Amino acid sequence: MKDERHVITRRDFIRGTVGAAVGTSILGFDWSEAEAKAVRSSLVTVVRDKNAMDSSKNVDSAIVKKMLDQTLTGFTGKKNAKDAWLSLVKPDDTIGLVPTDHLNPTHDEVTDAVRSSLVDAGIPKKRIIMAQGDPSMPKKCTALIALPALKAHWLTGIGTVFKTYIMYSGSPDSYHEENSAKLGEIWNLPFVKGKTKLVLVDALYPLCDKGPQPDPRYKWAYNGLIAGTDPVAVETVSLQILNEKRKAMRGEPWPLSPPPLCVEAADKMYKLGTSQMKEIKIEHFGWKQDLLL
Repeated sequence: MKDERHVITRRDFIRGTVGAAVGTSILGFDWSEAEAKAVRSSLVTVVRDKNAMDSSKNVDSAIVKKMLDQTLTGFTGKKNAKDAWLSLVKPDDTIGLVPTDHLNPTHDEVTDAVRSSLVDAGIPKKRIIMAQGDPSMPKKCTALIALPALKAHWLTGIGTVFKTYIMYSGSPDSYHEENSAKLGEIWNLPFVKGKTKLVLVDALYPLCDKGPQPDPRYKWAYNGLIAGTDPVAVETVSLQILNEKRKAMRGEPWPLSPPPLCVEAADKMYKLGTSQMKEIKIEHFGWKQDLLL
């Protein structure tokens, strides 16, 4: 796998429409210090099955369950899904599931597979709640599982991992200022920080252009699940897939607009993980056609 990837560089982060506003409010940061850090490594798994959806885009729940099992064992190295879950969460945790419900919603089959898999692992049903919405939701939880769907977004460039928690901020509109570069800040709020035990991206039927209404011309059957515990690494891999799909559609680079500044900011400013593809270990399982990585 090549290291040269379509990632956001320091220059990309500073230039564009953000200008001096982000330069003063976010970039009060020693880039040389960040660049001098030891190389980090974050594991992201990509599991795909070409039969996860039929020709009418109906999702096969049994196949999604198998994909989830492969994701969990592949990511954790455990022998089964139960052991995998119990390495991430505890039976006495209150676990909040956080799917997305707009633009390109998380498939119910993915959310249901996670819930049933947790129950099979010994987590009591009453300790698994739906945790979308306002700041009161993560306050009720000791663990969160982010379940976004893979999509571009007209306000954030990419609307996948970091936008998942935007309602937790209490002021979502303010996080769309400065090209949404501050979305990572939400993940460091006291009632959110450290609670995310897994990021599982529904990449069954992604959207590679931004909306505000989903255009079916820009959706395609990727039939995948993308997972990791480093949210920046998962978002970076998701961004790579979107960029490569857009390039394949146009036959040339087709940059997202607005630029997805939140990805590198989550790394450089908010220290949530790595946005450098060369520091990310990707393990792929299953269907390889048009992997886009």
